[in-house]
Parts: sequence; structure tokens; C-alpha cells
Amino acid sequence: MPAAAAPIISSVQKLVLYETRARYFLVGSNHAETKYRVLKIDRTEPKDLVIIDDRHVYTQQEVRELLGRLDLGNRTKMGQKGSSGLFRAVSAFGVVGFVRFLEGYYIVLITKRRKMADIGGHAIYKIEDTNMIYIPNDSVRITHPDEARYLRIFQNVDLSSNFYFSYSYDLSHSLQYNLTVLRMPLEMLKSETTQTRQESFDIFEDEGLITQGGSGVFGICSEPYMKYVWNGELLDIIKNTVHRDWLLYVIHGFCGQSKLLIYGRPVYVTLIARRSSKFAGTRFLKRGANCEGDVANEVETEQILCDASVMSFTAGSYSSYVQVRGSVPLYWSQDISTMMPKPPITLDQADPFAHVAALHFDQMLQRFGSPIIILNLVKEREKRKHERILSEELVAAVTYLNQFLPPEHTIIYIPWDMAKYTKSKLCNVLDRLNVIAESVVKKTGFFVNRPDSYCSILRPDEKWNELGGCVISTGRLQTGVLRTNCVDCLDRTNTAQFMVGKCALAYQLYSLGLIDKPNLQFDTDAVRLFEELYEDHGDTLSLQYGGSQLVHRVKTYRKIAPWTQHSKDIMQTLSRYYSNAFSDADRQDSINLFLGVFHPTEGKPHLWELPTDFYLHHKNTMRLLPTRRSYTYWWTPEVIKHLPLPYDEVICAANLKKLIVKKFHKYEEEIDIHNEFFRPYELSSFDDTFCLAMTSSARDFMPKTFGIDPSPFTVRKPDETGKSVLGNKSNREEAVLQRKTAASAPPPPSEEAVSSSSEDDSGTDREEEGSVSQRSTPVKMTDTGDSAKVTENVVQPMKEVYGINLSDGLSEEDLSIYLRFVQLGQSQHKQDKSSQQFCSRCPDGVIKFTQASHCLLWPLPLQSTGSRRRGSVATAHGPSHFAACGIFPDRGSNLCPLHQQADSQPLRHQGSPIHLHLKKLFIEHLSQLSLKTTSMKFSLHK
Repeated sequence: MPAAAAPIISSVQKLVLYETRARYFLVGSNHAETKYRVLKIDRTEPKDLVIIDDRHVYTQQEVRELLGRLDLGNRTKMGQKGSSGLFRAVSAFGVVGFVRFLEGYYIVLITKRRKMADIGGHAIYKIEDTNMIYIPNDSVRITHPDEARYLRIFQNVDLSSNFYFSYSYDLSHSLQYNLTVLRMPLEMLKSETTQTRQESFDIFEDEGLITQGGSGVFGICSEPYMKYVWNGELLDIIKNTVHRDWLLYVIHGFCGQSKLLIYGRPVYVTLIARRSSKFAGTRFLKRGANCEGDVANEVETEQILCDASVMSFTAGSYSSYVQVRGSVPLYWSQDISTMMPKPPITLDQADPFAHVAALHFDQMLQRFGSPIIILNLVKEREKRKHERILSEELVAAVTYLNQFLPPEHTIIYIPWDMAKYTKSKLCNVLDRLNVIAESVVKKTGFFVNRPDSYCSILRPDEKWNELGGCVISTGRLQTGVLRTNCVDCLDRTNTAQFMVGKCALAYQLYSLGLIDKPNLQFDTDAVRLFEELYEDHGDTLSLQYGGSQLVHRVKTYRKIAPWTQHSKDIMQTLSRYYSNAFSDADRQDSINLFLGVFHPTEGKPHLWELPTDFYLHHKNTMRLLPTRRSYTYWWTPEVIKHLPLPYDEVICAANLKKLIVKKFHKYEEEIDIHNEFFRPYELSSFDDTFCLAMTSSARDFMPKTFGIDPSPFTVRKPDETGKSVLGNKSNREEAVLQRKTAASAPPPPSEEAVSSSSEDDSGTDREEEGSVSQRSTPVKMTDTGDSAKVTENVVQPMKEVYGINLSDGLSEEDLSIYLRFVQLGQSQHKQDKSSQQFCSRCPDGVIKFTQASHCLLWPLPLQSTGSRRRGSVATAHGPSHFAACGIFPDRGSNLCPLHQQADSQPLRHQGSPIHLHLKKLFIEHLSQLSLKTTSMKFSLHK
């Protein structure tokens, strides 16, 4: 039986821009390339944007004929075959928008994309690269001297960094909103279909449905929530001109997805963060709120849990939980001109009636419902009043607003000095946060699209019966939201959100029947996977707002972080301070220009000439507001009527106007997500099908030993983890390199020897190990059997190892000598070890360099156990083998095959005086590149 409603899939997913002297032709098609649309862009207007959408859906043959006629008609000479009149300019995957500074318009196209997540078959892509093309022809272009500077400022917003889009899933809304819209009653969908047919300009929308007896599926497309759309201003000029499929809305923030494997059953854990485009900016330049109630650094974080074994939105199991972070909703700022690490906090305007806080919480009641819970983590006790200023003002604002709200819908305020608890040795920060998280989740509930499982009836739980939210026939709805804030909304806020998300994740897993109790413990594979997602989420948001990664992580508050983390925290603090002091102003100008907060105008001051952008973000300073809100009835009347449900999800006339409803055949490509995901019409490849390389609990976290419990909810010991989870993204490449090196090295003789040797390691070795592994224990070494198979990635650069680069400026004579040397070395290796006549050990401790083998020989004591207790001859190769084995690596085991032929295990001599002395001699020998001397003697001094 077909579903009652389904999301509409955009029919413009592939684009090709064709160019003539007078026009640009933008040809867009769906992924199957069966339906095409064409936009005509005029290039003869120097400053105006003229776009024509012919409102017709073409077939592939019709598009070919159209392009052929355009090519023939635009040739310089009629009938000339040598030159083309239509040029293919660029291929793309979507239109970001159109922008104009002081000259003509530019078009911004997405040229590269990468799949980041999958929700019910709906792909979420990250922008990897864009192309900005100037539209007017050179013959009509009117140049301006400041155009290039505006272009550079605009391009400072890196669109390849954490911008996301989807062709079929509305990323600006939550999963609860998107699935609630799909469960609308059929009677309302039919009425909206009639209204849409009358208002739509596409006259071919419903053709043929009557002949099929009216059988079909309703396709629904909702208007995006513009607060979280970052290219809304760029698309505004064409929104009423072109078909909606050309409008690709982009969000900014974070998107990550991991696979939780529960006894072979795949469960996807997705984390989506939407950064607000209102009052957006950098750390010290955007604080508090503007006159419209939009706060700085406002991010909506949603964690989605879905059973990946069933893809459909109607038949599958989906659950989500939403929480918010944002600056304290007051008029406050910090002056960074004093060059202080913590500038003083200043209250800019007196707001005795909490006007700006009322606007902010009214928005939250409309989007999330009630209760609104505030978790305030700023300091309460200070020697010098700093953060406490914000706490006192926020308490006064919430107290004032609550006296007019109904008692059941009042704002809940939870103050907690997290910094004070962190310094105390007697208090556990995360235990206290876990208690707060339990109370919060019980009040707000969470969303799940299916009724309670029968297992919850068989195994009842007390906490489950106390759960809040709204219970309906088809599942549960989250009503209300947690709003967490500290001063910056970065480090403390991310840890608090992780603990609340961990508590909500337990309830989500329990609601889907995956665990028997709504409780998750630390040091399990599931929590480690979730912690990695949240730390990536926190690092990304911190870089966007603060200019550096997180300083304090979950392990910092658990007090299990390695001691080397302190030095990294200092570096992140310095990086954040440098970014705030020297680069935030330029980043703020770029954001203001990109979001359309500032519009360049001829004859008015330029963006870089403004002393402040305060007047750009506070519109009430430029004009009087038409209406003044009540000081007592500060909420929107329609919102308060439907509480605790969010007004945006209530089925009413105002919300129905935001929907576009069409009726399709049940196998139409625009609503068939099965064909969109599996694409049976094209030849598939493994690279394209499995391009989404997500983290898996079984592959990356579960131990690889036999006889263990494969459940991701089993508590592991620190030495049982299967992955070295990094706490710093910059160390990931180094850790991958270390894992490859470890995989290529032969195994140690026994685990006891490894444990004993690790205890005797120097402090330097422990520091390097701690810098690589911050989230869990280091990787256990694995046996590959053949240490001679060393990949190219493991080999160190010649310049780094030897201090010189032999590839720079080799003469032909030196090259010929080098080749003969290689041949001699290769022939020597083929001989049996017993027949090596030229390598002899001198009793007086002197190393000989012989012509036949060209090998350095020295006596070294073996560290292995067994009968071989005396010194052994180890071979240090000439220049012919440095690229194969890395003769003197600065760290790690020496992977040279001939070392293992001379000794049964690799030598560990990297820090000895012998190693340093021989390395110096070997570098001098390589720098000379001369083989005329047949024998040399070097005195060896310890």
C-alpha cells in the first residue's frame, strides 16, 4: 500500500552552464537525466539580473535539439563547422545564489560535493568546492576600483568548510517537523493540492492523474526555516522568478554520522548542528542579542537515531532529540581593544522589562513548545565581578517574564557553576551533569515515530513511566527544549550538551527496543562512538565561532585526559586569542557581506570604512519600529494557545500556507526515494555506492580479540578498546601513519615483554603516545607476518632523515656511480649470509667500510632473550637502500629487512651514541657521493 505522503525530491541535481556571447544557459536535470529544466540568463545587462525560466520540463532528446539549435544560431558565420557558438563553461551540482557588489552580478555554483550522511535514503551532502562566475559580457562591463576588494571579502567565507545541503530532506527543520508534516490528514492534503494547482505556474503538474483513477501519492515540500539558511539572501532575487527546484538551501554548522552495530543490526547515529544566520559572527564581536531577539552563536543540535535495516520514513524506526546553545539573551558586549585575554563584560543598554529576552523566548516557544529549560553554566562566585554580571541580569529577566506566563508553561532556570565544580577534588562534574540531564529529558521527552514497544510492557521501567513530552497514537513528540549557555557557549556548553545527549540516547535506544533499560555507561563502544561525534561537533563549532578547537573536552572533565593534554590546551588557548585579536574583524566583514547584512552601494561608505557594524544588526537604531510589543503579554497569542506543542508543528491555516502539496503517480521519480537511493537505472561502482565511510562501532571501537562480548553496551577496560580515538583532528594523519608503521613492524616476542618495556619507557615516549591518543588507549600492535612489506607512506622523506636531498642537482657522473653502487648492493643481497666474505668483525671495535659490500658494520648488544647474549653484527646499508627501509628513523622500530636477517628482531638503537655518531658519518658520506676510497676506518667512541 503506498504511503499517504512523501517528500518531494528536487528534479535539479546536475547542472551544466553553457555560454554564448549574449546569454548563459543553465541546464539542470534530475539524477536519472530523464527530466530537464533550462534557465536563460542575459549577459548584456551591466548591472541588472535578467533570468527567464520557460517553465517547461524537457526530455533528453529535446534538450539536445535545443542546444544544437543554439550552437548553430550563435556561430559567427552561418554554416561554419570549425567554430562553435555554444561553449560548455562548467558542470555543477547546485546553485548557491547570485550576488552583486558594485559592478554586475555573479553566479555561485557548487562544483564538488561529498556525501556526509543518509537519513531514510535522503542523502546529505557537504560542499567541497564552488565556482564564482561573472555574468555580464566584457563588452558591457563597467569596472569599479573597489570591486576586487569586495570579491576577496566575499570569498573569505569558505563555502567548502561545513556547509551542507540536501535535494530531498529539509535540513533547516528538525526530523520531528519533517515527519509530522508527512502524517497530515488526507483531507487537508487534498484541499492543499487543489489550492497548489491553482497557484502554481507549472501547468503540467497533475496531468494524467485523472485517467489513472486518482491513484497516487501526495508529495509535500515545506518552506525552509530561514533562520538556519545561510544562502537565503543570495537566492532571494530569483525566488519568485524560477521553479522551486532551482532553489537549493544551504545550512552551516556540522553533520556527522556513525554506525552502531548491535549484534549485526545496523543503527545510524547522526548529529546535525544548524548555526543561525541571524546575528552571526565571531566570538568577541558578536555577544548577547540584537533588537529582534536573535542571539550570537545560536546553534540547534539534533541527534537522530534510525534503524538502518529499514529505509522508509513510514515503515522505519526513527527517533530524534533537539537541544540549543546560544549567548545570554541580553544587551551586552566585551571590548577587545584592551588586548586582554578576558575583556570586561559590559551591559550596553538597560532593559528593565526584558524586551529582548521576551522576543528570544517567544521564538523558542513557537519552534519548540514548552517547557523552555535554561541551563546557565557561568560562574556565580568571583573575586572580581565578571561572569556573575550576566547571571544576575538573566535571573532578573526570567523572573520578570515568568510572572505573566501560565504556571504550567513557565521558563525553568537551572544555574550551575561548572567551573567551581571542576576545580573541586571532591565533586564529580559529570555525575552532577547526569542528574541534570535526567531531569531535563524527563521534562521535554523526545521524538519517536512509532508507538511504545511491547518489550517496555514486558520489562517496565520506572524512569520510562515518568517521561514527559507528548504521547500520540503514532509515537512520541518532544515538547520544549534545553537551552545551554556559558559565556562563550563552547567548552563547558559542549560537555553539558554531550551529557544530556548521552541520557537522551539511552531513552532513544530503549524506545526502539535495542536495550533493556534506558541507561548507558561510560567506556562502552556506544558511548565512545557518541563521544567522538560530539567532540568533532564541538571542535567544528568552536573553530567557526572562537577560532580554535575545544580547549576542555569530556575527558578533561572526567579527569582521565593524558598530562600532555595540558600543553595542547595552552596552544588552543593561544590560537583562540590570536584569532580573536587579529583575524576576527576580517571574518566578521566577510560574514556581514555574505549574509546580506551589508549591501555595497555607490556613494555610501564602504564596508571597511565603517567604525562598527552595530547599526547593521540592530535595525531599531536606523528606524522606529511600527508596533511596540506589550510588556506583560510578551508572547504571540497563537503560540500560547497550543502549548505545550510547538506552534510551527500545529496543523492550522497559517502553517498550511507554508506547504507545497502535489499529487504524483506512485512510481514518479520525484517521490520515489527507492530509485533515488539505489539508482537501478545506472551502472554502479563500489566507489560511488560506498562513498560514505562512516565510523563503525564494530570496526573502530570493538576489540579484535576472540571470546569477548560483541555488544556495544558492554563496559570495556581501557586496554580493550579497538581504536585510538583522537582528541585533536590535527593528529589524525600522524596517528594513521603510526598505525601503518605498527602494522608493518614485526610483533614483540610476548605481551609480558611489552608491558615490562612500556613501564621503562622514558617520559618523552609517553608524551608522544599521549599526544596521539586522547580519547582512549593506544592501538594494539598487530602481526602482519612480513616486515619487508613497507608501504610508501611509512618511508620518511630523505630531507627529514639525512638532512640533505639527493634528488637536487645530481650530475650525470654521480648518477652513474650511484647506479653502479645499487647494482653492487643488489647482487650482494642475493648471496647467502654464510658466503659474505667481505663483512668481517674487527676485535678492536673498529668499523670497516669495504668496497664489495659497501656496508657499515658495528657490534651491537642484542636485547632479545635466548642463547644469543653476545654482540651481533648489524648492517647499515648504503644509499641504495635508504628508500626501502629507512636506515636511521627518528622514531619507531627500524623496519630494515637486512637488520632482521642479521638479528632475529629489529634493533632498537635510535637514542644511543652509536646511532648518533654513525648517522653523522653516514650523512657526511652521502654528501660527498664519492666511491673512490676503497677502505676507511672510523674510531667509535661511546
